[in-house]
This record gives sequence, C-alpha cells and structure tokens, in this order.
Amino acid sequence: MNENQKKRRIDKNTLKTAKRLLGYVTSTYKLRFAAVFVCILMSSIASISVSLSLRFLLDDYIIPLIGKQDPNFGELYQALTVLGTIFLCGVIATFIYTRLMVSIGQGVLRRLRDEMFEHMQTLPIRYFDQNTNGSIMSLYTNDTDTLRQMISQAIPQVLMSSLTIVVTFISMLVLSPLLTLLAVVMIFVLVFVAKFIGGNSGKYFVRQQIDIANVTGFVEERMNGQRVVKIFNHEKKSEEEFDKLNEELFVSASNANSYANMMGPVIGNIGNLQFVLTAVLGGFLSISGVGGITLGVMASYLQFTKSFTQPFMQVAQQFNSVIMALAGAERIFQMIDEEPEVDEGYVTLVNAWREEDGTLTEWKDRTGIWAWKHPHQADGTVTYTELKGDVRFFDMSFGYTDDHMVLHDLSLYAKPGQKIAFVGSTGAGKTTITNLINRFYDVQDGKIRYDGININKIKKADLRRSLGIVLQDTHLFTGTIMENIRYGKLDATDTEVYGAAKLAHADQFIRMLPKGYQTMLSGDGEELSQGQRQLLAIARAAIADPPVLILDEATSSIDTRTERIVQQGMDNLMKGRTVFVIAHRLSTIRNSDAIMVLDHGRIIERGDHQELLAKKGTYYQLYTGKMELD
Repeated sequence: MNENQKKRRIDKNTLKTAKRLLGYVTSTYKLRFAAVFVCILMSSIASISVSLSLRFLLDDYIIPLIGKQDPNFGELYQALTVLGTIFLCGVIATFIYTRLMVSIGQGVLRRLRDEMFEHMQTLPIRYFDQNTNGSIMSLYTNDTDTLRQMISQAIPQVLMSSLTIVVTFISMLVLSPLLTLLAVVMIFVLVFVAKFIGGNSGKYFVRQQIDIANVTGFVEERMNGQRVVKIFNHEKKSEEEFDKLNEELFVSASNANSYANMMGPVIGNIGNLQFVLTAVLGGFLSISGVGGITLGVMASYLQFTKSFTQPFMQVAQQFNSVIMALAGAERIFQMIDEEPEVDEGYVTLVNAWREEDGTLTEWKDRTGIWAWKHPHQADGTVTYTELKGDVRFFDMSFGYTDDHMVLHDLSLYAKPGQKIAFVGSTGAGKTTITNLINRFYDVQDGKIRYDGININKIKKADLRRSLGIVLQDTHLFTGTIMENIRYGKLDATDTEVYGAAKLAHADQFIRMLPKGYQTMLSGDGEELSQGQRQLLAIARAAIADPPVLILDEATSSIDTRTERIVQQGMDNLMKGRTVFVIAHRLSTIRNSDAIMVLDHGRIIERGDHQELLAKKGTYYQLYTGKMELD
C-alpha cells in the first residue's frame, strides 16, 4: 500500500469516525441540537449585522446629517435601537447554545462511557491479555476528555464559523459582486493552505493519542510493580524505558501542535493580505465610479473582509481539538466494535424440585437442588439433568495460537466429589486446563463434558455460576470486607457471610480489625497481608457454594502454620464437591483421589499419592526432593 492509498484510507476512516460521532450527538439530543443550530444561526446573523449596519448607518443616517444646522437624530437613534436589540438577541442566543452544548457534551460522554463499560463486560479474556490496563484506562480518561472539548467547544465553534462564512459571503456578494471575485480567489488559497497544514497536523495528532496510551499504560504498570522495581534496583532502567516512550510522545505532540499552531497565524496573514488587496481594489473602483461602490459600501465590505477570514481562523484554532477528538473517538469505537465473547450455549442452570418418582422439574424458588435445563431442538422436548459436578475431558488439545499448542490429546475424568490435582513445572498447562473448564478459551480439538453435557452447549454465565475458583493472585474490590465476601453470592445474608468466613478460617482475623466486617478495603486490600487476602478469596468462593471448585495455588501465599489451619477449612469446603487443585506444595494434595503429572501439555503420570510413589517416577522424585518444580 503506497502513501497515497494510506492517506485516502486514513481520510476515509476519519470521515467515518466523524459521521459516527456526530450521529451520537444528533440521535441522542435531537431537539436540543436543533435548538443549538437555531441559536447559532441567530448569533451568526447578529454578528453579521455589525458589518452590514455600517453601510446603512453611514449612507442613510450619518452622512445625510453632516453639514445640517439642525440635525434630527431620531431616525438614527431608532436604527441604533434596532441594531442593539439584534445584538442582545445574539448574546442571549450565544448563552443558550453554549449551555446546551455543555449539557449535550456531557450526555454524549455518559452514553459513550456506559456503552464502553457495558461492552467491555462482554469481551473475551483474550482482549485483556492483548491490551494493557493503562491502554484501556486511557480510553475512559484521555480519549473521552478530547471528545468533551470537541463537543462542547469545537462543534459549536465550527457550526458558528461555517454559518458566518455562508452569511458573510452572501452579504459580500450583495454588496459588491466585483470585490467578491477577489474573495473567491482568497478562499481557494485558504482551503489549500488549511488542507496542507491540517493534513500534516492530523497524522501527528493520531500518533499522539497512541503515544499517550503507551505512556499511561507504562506508568500504570510500573506503579503496580513498584516494589519489584525497587527490589531489583530497576529504577534506572525504568527511567530509560519511560524516557523513550516520553520522547516519542514529545515528538508526535510537538509536530502536531507545531502544525496546528501554525495555521492560525498563516490564515490571519492571508486575511490581512486580502484586506489590503480589497482596500486597494475597492478604492480604485470607487474613484473610477465602477460597481456603484460608495463610502458605506467600502466600510461595510472591509468589515466583512475581516469577518470573512476570522471564521477560518476560529476553525483553525479548533482544528487540533477536532483531530485529537477524532483520533480518540476512533480508538473508542475500535473497542466498542471489538467482537464480544461468543456464547452459542442454550443449556441453562435452574432450580429444580425432585418429584416422588425421582424426576426433576423446574422450580421458581431455591430448593437446594440445581439442574441443567436442556432443550432439544430436534423434537422440542426439554430434559433436566441434576447438577452433580461430573467433569470429563476427551482427547482435548488446545493452543492460545494455532502454531503453539499447549495441551495435547488430554483425557481425564473427575467424578462428583472427587479431588483431582495437577502437578507440573511452569508452562506445563495446569492453569490452562482450569481456563478451559471456565470457557475463558475454547478447545481446538476434543470435548469437555459436564454432567454428560458438552460445555459448548452450556451458557457461559450458567457454567461459571456452577464453578467456584480461588486464584493465586487474589483481587479485592474497594468496599467493606463483607461486600467482598458477598461478591461470591450477591443475595447472601450476613449469617451466610459469617459462616463462609468461619469455614475459610478468616472470621478470627476479621473480628480483630477495628470495624470488623465493615472494614473498608481499597487498593486491592493493601491494608491486609497477602495471606489474609487469600483467606478472603477462599471465603468468597465458599459463600458461592459451587458443586465444582478450582483451586489454583490457593494457599501459595499463606505461611505453613496458617496453611494447616486453612487446610481444615478447605477440607470442609471441598466435601461433596468436585475439586481441581493446582499446587506446588505437594503436601497439600496427598489426599487427592487422583494426581495428574503434566509435562509440556501431556499427562505423563496419573494415580493417587501412594500409587505414584510406588512407581518411583517423576512424582516420586518431586515428592522426595530429588527434582524441583520450576
């Protein structure tokens, strides 16, 4: 693709973005925007009246009064009163449309933020793996702020200037068609200059928005990892990396603003040149008696000349805001247009009631029995399968990319109530298996069946509702401890929260806090130790009461003494549930029903603790310390 093709493509995308953004403004606030247009038109006409009134005031009122011994100023006062009324209407109209545009701008931003966040909830995990948190945050802050400036300031200014140019041009044409020919020539010069400078400015403003997102993402990442930076004395390297990104932002911002700031003075000087040429040409025509140019016409026309170039300057001043906003809008629309997480499932999770003959029927109230509601498209019947937690893998293969497979021909089963443990070095595929059970990703080959149902047929929300998960990296939200535990079950009672905390052995340390369960947490629970945060995550999983539980290094951040206490609660939590455990501490999985030893995405050993020790293979070497996990 050559440079011209790239430029045409960028121009086409920019035009498409501008049209789409304007659609948000006009579709959401049709009546208000119509009122804005009318007020801008009134304000434009009022401002033009200044120039147009000079001709009538001079030719019809002021010049006839010159030399009279007893002049009558009554008609002049009446004309000035009419003109003052027009000016007052223009001021009121300007005040109204300015206030309306602020309201419209904030309303559009609210709608965009709502759409962005709502759509973000539907995006697959893959999107967040491929985009930094800082880059995504930049959409909600930097990019939306540029839209605010454009909608509240640039759009009304551009509309005002455009209407002023049209009305001024018509007035100039009425006053003197001959002088207007010169104005037409200057219009072509103005458009050519604006296109040249604006085109160069625009491409740098697009680059600037990308560079801002990169800087924001880097700063956010380093803030979260500040302890790691200091531990490894990485401050100097971080400064160098930041300086590089900051330099790129400096270059793009400098180039963008250099061209943008150049436009105003250049257009202003072109306007001054037009003023001089108009004065010379007008004076020559007036002396020659050509075109009926009087003193009033010349005064009005010269004022119109200033009024004609001023809107171009005003548009030029807003040009950088428009380009920055369109660049930000394009990034926002790219996120909104991201393909949402695909969910073709139709099997749902419902409350069920067991009849006397053992059959299950759907029930509106909570019964303690859950069932998969499976509509069969072939014959239109509906069957109910009790949720037990039977999970089976059949010849499953998976890779995050097609050319790099992580799991190979994996087959295993977990019967209801069984505890299955995964052991292996980093990158063996342990966490990937749990991601596939949650359907954060879908398998390329093979099947996963849940209670005999292919999980691809189960709606993702219902599937995940039946699963509880405790991750190695806990995440606590801003709010009270009770609210964080209740996150696992939003309608849980206080009693259920206390019970879950006791089950996870978190109740004791919570009650020792000054405000107990009402203690406010912020910054991912930085007020608590890593072990305490882990206990809250376990309590959050406990309150959900899921039939299947996934523990991904759930006790890795807890000291050995606390681990023994937590393990008792974990054992209570795991009773009657199907449990998948990923652990580096092999002592925590000795009582597992089956242990899978993974290596490069394949199961190389399987069996219970005693069976694997008897084989004296990889697991034996790991357990006895002859081999260490990476």
